[in-house]
Amino acid sequence: MRKKGFWQILLVTVMLITLSACERSNALKITLTGSSTIAPLMMEFGRAFEKLHPHTRIDVQTGGSSRGIEDTRAGLADIGMVSRPLTNTEGDLIAHTVAYDGISLIINKTNPVSVLSDEQIIAIYQGKVNNWQTVGGPDQEITVVNKAEGRSTLELFLKYFKLQNKQIKADIIIGDNQQGIKTVAGNLWAIAYVSIGSAEYEEQHGSAIKLLGVGGKTASTKSVKQGYYPLSRPLNIVTKGAPQGLKKEFIDFAQSSQVVDLVNQQYFISIVTP
Repeated sequence: MRKKGFWQILLVTVMLITLSACERSNALKITLTGSSTIAPLMMEFGRAFEKLHPHTRIDVQTGGSSRGIEDTRAGLADIGMVSRPLTNTEGDLIAHTVAYDGISLIINKTNPVSVLSDEQIIAIYQGKVNNWQTVGGPDQEITVVNKAEGRSTLELFLKYFKLQNKQIKADIIIGDNQQGIKTVAGNLWAIAYVSIGSAEYEEQHGSAIKLLGVGGKTASTKSVKQGYYPLSRPLNIVTKGAPQGLKKEFIDFAQSSQVVDLVNQQYFISIVTP
């Protein structure tokens, strides 16, 4: 009798495991790849969407805006994350704006420099100015941090300052915003550029950085929202063709008033007017 009871329990256990595996395999899945700027926001959207759709899984992977474009075109991703406007050569894709952001220069908070002109920023990144003393700081060498190829932050930085990447004399190459923030927080004399939303959040939560504006404008989410910050951008998710079914539901959700609080928590600017 005890043997029979054991086998009954084992059978029930196997059936439950099989049922759970079937449920997971039957779950609907949306894969997003691309911009590391947008990824944390999409993860939050994904968690909220999964609560409304329990049998849906939202998988978010980073790798830069270029990856978002390439994966969407190749069908490797359902939706790409691209933190810039689409170019003329990307007309085969459709952009769906989910928020707005800007790009800020950041330096260590102990650095006494409080402002840099656009001309000084260009000179620093071209290697023509390599000591903080030249721009009103201490006699310390400048550590120039640049973004890796394929990052939309790099593309927008170069476009605004009318530079080519081959002109940049970088000491450190970084990928995502968090890597840039950690690099500057740990290096007293470094300079980098990252998402305003990410930088503002980290600064207000104790990270050892401070933001420097461009074009004589203060770098803040407020200035982006008011429309006068020159180095701002849309945060887009992109599809190959008009989205249908679950993809459309997710995109509609990502552009709705339901996610305004999540956008604000990430220090981005909502597309929804209050």
